[in-house]
Amino acid sequence: MDWARILAYVTGTVDQELLLRNEYLAAENRILKAQLKGRLRFSDAERAKLGEIGRRLGRKALGEVANAALPDTILAWYRRLVARKFDGSKVRRMPGRPRLDGEVEKLIVRMAKENRSWGYDRIVGALANLGHEVSDQTVGNVLRRYGLAGALCIAIRSILIEPRPFCGSPPDLRTQARLRHCDNRIRARSGRPC
Repeated sequence: MDWARILAYVTGTVDQELLLRNEYLAAENRILKAQLKGRLRFSDAERAKLGEIGRRLGRKALGEVANAALPDTILAWYRRLVARKFDGSKVRRMPGRPRLDGEVEKLIVRMAKENRSWGYDRIVGALANLGHEVSDQTVGNVLRRYGLAGALCIAIRSILIEPRPFCGSPPDLRTQARLRHCDNRIRARSGRPC
């Protein structure tokens, strides 16, 4: 056996442990000196620092040198740090499509209330002119959520089906078929009969 190699390995690990102990104690002392006002309260950054060094030091050696908290507490800080680091919260989002901006929703409701004769497509066009890209289905969903889809449906139906005063005759068969088709689409979108 090569005794010199074994001796160098043993002394190297002892030196490394001593360096870690010293690093831990220096960090702990700096933190304690900054907080000498009664009960010690650590910030998240301080807990993370002590937890990292305490993990490298190990439970047994930590029990000998740690004065600020119990070794189990310091190692729990490290576990919490690792769990927070890898929990995916930076990339986690809510499931499904992102919700429509509240300002745009209020604008849709306002347009529908102020312009009862406008359909979903016309509201979509007006929003596009203002720089908001929204689909007609989204407009319908918003109006349904606010209980305005039925009122809009009734307004559209009254405009489309009732003969206009400047029109002397009722709509022809082709126009009636188009109105029925439009009425069915409105019924299907709103989920209730017009």
